[in-house]
Amino acid sequence: MTLHGFYGPDGTESKTKGGGADEDAQAFYGRWAALYDLLARRTPGITTLRRRAANACRLEAGDTVVEMGCGTGANLPYLREAVGPEGTVIGIDFTGPVLERARALTAGYDNVHVVRGDATAPPIPEEDEAAGQGEADAILATFVVGMLADPAGAVDDWCDAVGSGGHVVLVNAARSAERYAPLVNAVFRAVVVLSTPPTTKLRYDPDPVRRLDGKIDAAHGRLRERSSAVAHETHAFGVVRLTGGRIE
Repeated sequence: MTLHGFYGPDGTESKTKGGGADEDAQAFYGRWAALYDLLARRTPGITTLRRRAANACRLEAGDTVVEMGCGTGANLPYLREAVGPEGTVIGIDFTGPVLERARALTAGYDNVHVVRGDATAPPIPEEDEAAGQGEADAILATFVVGMLADPAGAVDDWCDAVGSGGHVVLVNAARSAERYAPLVNAVFRAVVVLSTPPTTKLRYDPDPVRRLDGKIDAAHGRLRERSSAVAHETHAFGVVRLTGGRIE
């Protein structure tokens, strides 16, 4: 499948509905694009996690997969490997500097398209009600739903976009429930605070970690409600959660 009319020949045009991207967040992630790219590729265990996320999409040769919040494109090569040269990979993100890195990474692939857009109003067609199937065969969202105002609603939209038989996969970080959680969660809290724009506050109201936990729980819970779960895993000492489902 292809998404004709939703990106230009250079992969830079997207036709989105207005408004879900916050300008402060765009500026923040744009400013730290180089560091984010380094962490996205060099964090211990991240390569295995990205490959498992791609596998959870249950892709076949010739499929179309969309990544919401593709960032600097670290997942895109794994998705392209899964769909083959005859498939289509589309990465969507709202931050210009990180998209530039994603485009540079995938410049050699004519079937990988990187577009600027909003994950809450992605530039992909709605489900074909007659066929009961969406234009995309799978949607992957890694470390995205914690930034959305209504994560469960976004998951509903993504499930509708792939339609019956399609797959949606979420990968996110939240506090660990493992026996060694206190130490792990202390480190996790520091990371969350330092990565919460504008990063100049010592105290946040409401607490950003608790707010993040709630969003992750809501998104992953909604996906389990809408799908037959084909994957549910934890990684990185229980901090990272991977949930994948076949939409019913």
